[in-house]
Amino acid sequence: MNKTAEKQALIDKIVEAIQDVKGEDIMIFDLSKIENSVAETFIICSGNSNTQVSALAGSVEKKVRNDLKDRPWHVEGTENSMWVLVDYVTVVVHIFQKEVREYYDIEELWGDAKITKIENEF
Repeated sequence: MNKTAEKQALIDKIVEAIQDVKGEDIMIFDLSKIENSVAETFIICSGNSNTQVSALAGSVEKKVRNDLKDRPWHVEGTENSMWVLVDYVTVVVHIFQKEVREYYDIEELWGDAKITKIENEF
């Protein structure tokens, strides 16, 4: 599998894991054409509580590990689960509680990225 196909498989698996735990407002930001971006792709979603944010992060890690045999390079924010970052180097997942996501307004920071919004399937 080439790098592009591997990255797309990772993105698809992450979105699937988020949907499994009913994550909301899933957005995929393609940053590959943006100079000096920290990753090629950001996936952002929201949870309704620290319990759900933690469950979303756990679901992402477990599904990617089990199905793709990949582990994150770095995970941050699990202490209080107001937000959690799961870093797979080329793909970074940001999981926020709704009010924290609104506060940081991360979508606005990457306004020049190509954005795909995933419709919830539940």
